[in-house]
Order: sequence, then structure tokens, then C-alpha cells
Amino acid sequence: MESPQTLVEMRGISKRFPGVQANDSANFTLFRGEVHALLGENGAGKTTLMNILYGLYKPDAGEIYVKGKPVQIRSPHDAISLGIGMVHQQFRLIPTHTVAENIIVGSKEIGFTLNYDAINEELSKLIKFYGWAIRPDSRIWQLSAGEKQQVELLKALYRKAEILILDEPTSVLTPQESTVLFQTLRRMASQGLGVVLISHKLDEVMGVTDRVTVMRKGKTVATKLTKETSPEELAYLMIGRQIGVIEAKKNVAPGPPLLETYDLKILDDKGLLAVKGLSIKLHSGEILGVAGVSGNGQQELVESLAGLRKVEGGKILIGGTDMTNKPPSMFIDSGVAYIPPETLRYTAAGMTVAENIILKAYKRGKFSRRFLINWKTVFNEAEKLVKTFNIVTPSLKTRAGSLSGGNIQRLVLARELALQDDIKVVIAAYPTKGLDVASTEFIQRKLAESRDKGIGVLLVSEDLEELAMLCDRIIVMYKGEIVGELVRGEFDLETIGLMMTGVKRAEARV
Repeated sequence: MESPQTLVEMRGISKRFPGVQANDSANFTLFRGEVHALLGENGAGKTTLMNILYGLYKPDAGEIYVKGKPVQIRSPHDAISLGIGMVHQQFRLIPTHTVAENIIVGSKEIGFTLNYDAINEELSKLIKFYGWAIRPDSRIWQLSAGEKQQVELLKALYRKAEILILDEPTSVLTPQESTVLFQTLRRMASQGLGVVLISHKLDEVMGVTDRVTVMRKGKTVATKLTKETSPEELAYLMIGRQIGVIEAKKNVAPGPPLLETYDLKILDDKGLLAVKGLSIKLHSGEILGVAGVSGNGQQELVESLAGLRKVEGGKILIGGTDMTNKPPSMFIDSGVAYIPPETLRYTAAGMTVAENIILKAYKRGKFSRRFLINWKTVFNEAEKLVKTFNIVTPSLKTRAGSLSGGNIQRLVLARELALQDDIKVVIAAYPTKGLDVASTEFIQRKLAESRDKGIGVLLVSEDLEELAMLCDRIIVMYKGEIVGELVRGEFDLETIGLMMTGVKRAEARV
């Protein structure tokens, strides 16, 4: 049997940033015709390693070989000239330009005269080959997230890339769009391309890849054939222990409503109606899931439920008390804890870990008296919570902005769940998005514990498996409206995925 051709070999790659060893003699090999997953916890060094391959960072040490030849990759231009393409989590497209214009912009091969007929013909052939429905003359702003990703892939293919790197590619996709993407990746591999998939979702890795490389603390700890490993083994390699199973709460009669909205209407930042007459009830001791593709009113909804955004119409009740358009401080005092979608935005990055932990509680008698903060009590409490919430930090005086994403998320959890008195409602918006399996498990467990204490949890997520595992009920939002509601026992990921595209519940039954 002929051995596979090596497209990329990275040997002994090291990269250090101030205070952080991102890569520590890491190794990685990519074969022609394979989909190869790169796994690791947040901060394990996997994205840094691929950024080095794409020329965004220069390694401090190590060697890179492309198709057997040693190379120096000083910039993305060097990488592209070597046949390397990268699709980032945040798409790098110009919304007002067409698909074709986005693909040819910056291309050195185009020349001074643009032959759009020839360009469109070549793009159409690629689009047809991969079974996509996009058109070269479509404007980017008209496309869905999945179609925008196809444009990014098309850009790399048009430039004759043989090596493709995808960084968390399903984070913005519906289940149906993810399925199309995986079919595309397998087809690319069948054409002899090498595909690197950076992902924290073990089910994706098991379903679409040929090999898996696991990184931990900047080092390469293992490379396995996917068919010869398991999610349990991969999780163990990533974090050094087995991941526990969080069991759904058994069906019980719902408690009293803790959060109610009636005919809620909310504007977005452009003054357009983002939430259109939404009415929900969240009961004591339940997790109510909100599914939907990001941008369908979820952000505006959770901000209004935390008192951070005014509503144009309707009512918000917390524990039976009308809280409509009350200030955030009154929502806090009424027992609302808020885990925001962008935790760094709601963290005082320049303040210390200890200061951030007491950010909402510093005025209470436990921590202050007569406008003076008792720092000894603050540090004692912060030290306990750092241990309880497994926040990895050099010290309590470390600036919060220097922590990894997973640790910032744990810091926010500690602030919201541990120091607020009499919590009634937890609003959790995308609390595990982009996090590794260990951080994800920890946060999911904390939400389940809150539910079991009789707290009502509103969980907004694009991860349908997470919603199905944790929730008692799931509502699906599309363009600011609820298109359907399902209770435990009715959950079907395919149905929910269709509803996320705007199909009403009755029509989405499969």
C-alpha cells in the first residue's frame, strides 16, 4: 500500500508571548487527502500553531516543511503562495461586495483587466462541483452564515489552496449547515486536499475526520487515527481526566413562574424591531432553552431581561414584580444573575481577579463599611471562589483581561452565582461558546445545580446538543419571534434545526 504524501510537517514549534508559552516544541503532520482534527483545551496552543502555519505569527523555534521542502512563512501572502488557506471564526468578507469581488480582492493573479465572465465561469464550476447554491453575483450581506463560510472556502479554492485550515467552523452554523460543511470537507479530502479542523466538539471530530492530534499546554500529546479512538479517550488526553455525564432533571411539576414577559417588543442598536411581541414564562426549578441562529433577537432579549436595554412595549415581571425598564441595579436586587454572551465586555479587564469577583457585591456589609472596602475579607472570599470555580490565575492580583476565555467565563460565573443573595433567575447567553470540554462541563454543571436549587435558568445557546441535554423546555426564535416550543421528550435536533431557519413547528416535523 502506497504511503500518503505529507503536505505539511511542523517540527519542534515553540512560540512564547509575554507570560505565556503558547507552543512548546509542538509537532504536527498533515497528509494529502485527509481531514485532520486539532484538539485541545482553550489555551492549549492549537490556534497559535495554525496561525504560525498561515504566517500570522513567526515561531521562536522549530521547522516547517511543505510538500517535503523547508519553508519560511513570514506572512499570509507567503502561506497563500505555498497553497495554504485559512478560514477564521470571524469571516473576513466585505458585506456590500459580491461573492466574486470578495474572492478576487487582493489576488495577485488577476492583473489590471478584470474578465468577469471568465472569473464567474470558474467560480460557477467550483460552486457546482461542491453542490453549493451561492451565486458569484450575490452580495455578501444577502447570504446566510453557512453561505458566507462557503465564500471563504471558495476564496481558498480559487487561489489553488491544497492545505485548508478551518478554525471552529461550525460555531455560527445551524445543524443543516454543519452537515453541508462536513460533506464539503470530505469531498475536498477526496480531491487530494489536506484539511485541518480546529474544533472543541468531539462529536464533530469523530464524525468527519481521519486523524486527530491532541494538544495540551502547548505540547503535542498524541496523534490518533479517528477510527481507533473514542470521545472518552480524546477528552482524557485533553484534560487528564474523564468527563462526567450531566443528567437531565426528571420530569416534575413546574414551580411558580419567576420570570414572565408579555408581548415584549425591543429595538436593536439600529432602531429596528428585533424582538416582536415575545411572551414567555420561566418557572422555578427549570431550564428554559432558547435556540436560534445568532442575530435573531436573542441578544436584545437577554439584555432587556437584565435591565441593560429598554423595551419599546410589553412587560417584564421578576417574581411577580413589574421590572419593565427598571435600572440594572434593581434587576440585581430582585435576584437576576446575568452571564453575558461576551464575558470580556462585561469584565473590568484592567482590574484584578479579586476586584472583578466582588464587582456586584462590594457595597454589601460583608465587604465594606462606611465607604471603605475590607480588603482582607475580599481576598479571603475571592481565594475561596477561585478554588471553587477552578479559576486558573497566577494570583488574585492578576488583571482579569490576561486570563484565558474559559477562566474569564468561570470568573463571571463566580461573580454572578456565588455572591448574589437570593438568586431567582439566571440569564445565561451562550455560556459555553468556544470553550473546551472541561470548561463546558463545569459551566453546564453549575447551571444544572442552579436549577436543582429551585432557580429558573434561561439558557440561550446555538449548541442543540447542549440544549437537549440540559433543558426542560426549548423555544426557537427566528427574526424576533417564537416559531415553536418543545418539551423534554419531544426534542429532535433535526426539527429544531429546521425551526432555526424559520420553519414553523408543524412544518418542521421530520
